[in-house]
Amino acid sequence: MKIKFKYISMIVLVGFSFSCFNDNDDDIASDTSIKNFVWNSMNATYLYKSEINNLSNDRFGTNNEYLEFIDSFEDPESLFEALIYDRQIVDRFSLISNNYYQLEQQLSGLSRINGAEYNFYLVPGSSSEVFGIVRLILPNTNASNTNLLRGSIFNKINGVQITTNNLSSLLNNDSYSLNMAIYNDNDTDTASDDEIIDSNEIISLTKEEYNENPIYSHSVINVGPEKAGYLMYNGFINEYNEELNQVFGEFKSQNIDHLILDLRYNSGGSIQTATLLGSMITGQFNNQIFTTLKYNDELQSNNVNYNFTNNFNNDLIINNLNLNKVYIITSNRSASASEMMINSLKCYIDVIQIGDETVGKSQASTILYDSPNLSRNNVNSSHTYAILPLIAITVNKNDEEVPSSGIVPEISIIENPKEYGIIGDSSEPILELVLAEIQGFNRIPISSNNSYNLVYEDDTNSIKNLMYVKSASNK
Repeated sequence: MKIKFKYISMIVLVGFSFSCFNDNDDDIASDTSIKNFVWNSMNATYLYKSEINNLSNDRFGTNNEYLEFIDSFEDPESLFEALIYDRQIVDRFSLISNNYYQLEQQLSGLSRINGAEYNFYLVPGSSSEVFGIVRLILPNTNASNTNLLRGSIFNKINGVQITTNNLSSLLNNDSYSLNMAIYNDNDTDTASDDEIIDSNEIISLTKEEYNENPIYSHSVINVGPEKAGYLMYNGFINEYNEELNQVFGEFKSQNIDHLILDLRYNSGGSIQTATLLGSMITGQFNNQIFTTLKYNDELQSNNVNYNFTNNFNNDLIINNLNLNKVYIITSNRSASASEMMINSLKCYIDVIQIGDETVGKSQASTILYDSPNLSRNNVNSSHTYAILPLIAITVNKNDEEVPSSGIVPEISIIENPKEYGIIGDSSEPILELVLAEIQGFNRIPISSNNSYNLVYEDDTNSIKNLMYVKSASNK
């Protein structure tokens, strides 16, 4: 069996053919035919195929035995889940969608959101009541036209006290109102006597279609006699590669001495884009291996190297900085391509990681469609199911994976609910610590703030948790 993802070729399914089923309505796919697509595509591509007995090439002796197996599941989703390896620990990321149009939009940065992203904490002294803090306001969104700011606090939605049980359901509405609150620390450094006090302010929010530009903030900061380029980059999205290159053009024109790459809210994205970003940071390693994508045991011929490059789209020159050190800010949301960036760059330059431990995900995915070669071409028009399974894992040039427990930073600090600060401002606590490190100041011990119980992080676009390969036929 030989399958190409970056350069997709025809798939040869194992054993015998399951490709055709007679339906009563030619315009509507049967549940069985969709399940057939799910099993075949997982059998052909899944990274952990060898761990799942029901995906073995010789698992079924006859077509009837196979059909009985897939039809024993209530729907395509339940079959898909049954084929996932160690969902709680190893494969937390593979997914199935009944609408690949929405899936494609999300991967390109388009989603339906109100523009406010939140962190949620237990109210001091409570085991169930929750309050929220706005961690980010996306520009040109509904939220950006309100009084909400990063660090704004609320404790009710639509007048209902937020709890660990109702939080998700309250956030799922297209429109809702936040009942704002005030954090009172009673002038102490401990959280046990802190209070969340109601205010009279109510802010209404409505979700809208939005195409997120991952370049959230960038600037050049004077650090003594030197200059540091700062970039908060929230997703590795192919469609914004040229804009990213322009930012590095600005950094290059101002002759920056240091680069601070803020990936604290970056949960992943395109491997190709990550490779371009690595090339922009450096420049002195052209054509050397940035990362290698390794497939399952049956697809080793598909393994591919992603090399540092000095151009993209065949003719656009990369604005590279030729740096030998980079400062990368991370959090427990930093995943996939963000982790790959650290893991791959550390083989070539000094990577100073500051923040919190990362997620621990170095696997990659691609959208698989119900078509002869699993690409978007000649897709079955009778349904819109697609899957996004883990198909490969990334390793650096030394064949090292990202630890499943995440990457531990050299300097640990997490965001303090009492002082989030302004993104990009030199006084924002985490950025301030990075600037101090650049200037060689002694590292001041920072409280990890573990007394503040983070219970939930709103991710209105959870697809960003995935690192994906964009095939030539899917472009």
